[in-house]
Amino acid sequence: MSRLVEVAPERYPAWRERFDAANPDGPQRVVGISRFEHPHLAVVLVRRGGYAVAHVDGSTLVAHKVGTRHVQSRTAAGGWSQQRFARRRGNQADELVRAVTEHFLRIVPAGIPTGLVVGGDRTLVRDVLDPARMAWLRELPRREFHDIGDPRRAVLDEVVRRARAVEVRIDDGPGT
Repeated sequence: MSRLVEVAPERYPAWRERFDAANPDGPQRVVGISRFEHPHLAVVLVRRGGYAVAHVDGSTLVAHKVGTRHVQSRTAAGGWSQQRFARRRGNQADELVRAVTEHFLRIVPAGIPTGLVVGGDRTLVRDVLDPARMAWLRELPRREFHDIGDPRRAVLDEVVRRARAVEVRIDDGPGT
């Protein structure tokens, strides 16, 4: 059975030294390491009802915007009402995507980020990155966190911390 551990990059050498000292012959062993070492990150977090965009230099938020937008959830109504609510939901989601894109373009300077961090609703993230003026982001190395809560400042801080972390895959050995 393997598991993933996230370790802050500045703590990784000491963490690895302690891990190796505690497990000289197993049963646990490191089977993979993934680093995301990019000095400037662009961050896009979006879920129905909330968003966060940021430009990060190292571990510092250079500029960010966190906000909310209402997107109606599904209803149990049928017939015409169901179609009307679906259209309204679609329009609200389109407005959310437009607002996130505009905030992103205002906050994150084009050409500066060397890595992209995305999270939240996969469809909404794809829609934010879809316009031609966002095409430069598609080629950047990416880390994805779709397991986040509603994008608020605390969630943004946590995603930035996780994006910078060294991901260590550990095999716990037989019997676990």
